[in-house]
Amino acid sequence: MTLGRVVIVVPTYNEVENLAAIVGRVRAALPMADLLIVDDGSPDGTGELADVLAGADPQVSVVHRTTKEGLGAAYLHGFRVALERGYDVVGEMDADGSHQPEQLPRLLRALEDADLVLGSRWVPGGSVVNWPWTRKALSRGGNLYTRLLLGIPVRDATGGFRLFRRTTLEKIDLADVRSVGYCFQADLAWRTVGAGLRVTEVPIEFIERERGESKMSPDIAVESLRLITRWGLQERARQVGDVLSKVTTQRSTKERP
Repeated sequence: MTLGRVVIVVPTYNEVENLAAIVGRVRAALPMADLLIVDDGSPDGTGELADVLAGADPQVSVVHRTTKEGLGAAYLHGFRVALERGYDVVGEMDADGSHQPEQLPRLLRALEDADLVLGSRWVPGGSVVNWPWTRKALSRGGNLYTRLLLGIPVRDATGGFRLFRRTTLEKIDLADVRSVGYCFQADLAWRTVGAGLRVTEVPIEFIERERGESKMSPDIAVESLRLITRWGLQERARQVGDVLSKVTTQRSTKERP
């Protein structure tokens, strides 16, 4: 390991059925890594279970938030805590078992030559298990829309299984991030590409949760696409403005005596 101290941030809300198993699998897959659970005041006892797990393992810690403010808000809180504690690599993954901890070593190896590594469902070798074709089409289509509108060479910008270098999170300025829902993932990928940093996608097998309820809803998906559309149009307007500014400058230069 040349990357330094590693922490995996896992946000939770009503994941009491899945949390113990996912913590055990992360600790087995990356024994040198720490685990930071960020619980958004789960009413089902997830926070209490997280405290028990942390009490039994010094490499597991918990941050308790009093309100549910969205996935992005939970991750931003966890990222800030990770940076304050001096970690060099900050990872993120779901608590429901859809992201397989056993694939973390592969992502970590890829980070040796990257600033952000994405666990990707939609690159060659990637796959999704237990999704109907309609959901696969929606995810593929949403990622294609995101890629084209934001102009980023990323096939799975919306996935939440990824590893950041500390320097990446510092450079993209987390204090300026305003997205708190599922579009948070696309937002950070876009910012990383825009900062000129190296993004690598590693194929993963994504498995739909077996226990508990998904937090994704049609309203969340629509809101994410609405924000991505707004960002894309703003980016296009900025690009047009830059072109017009250059043309005006060149014309003024030619007209000078």
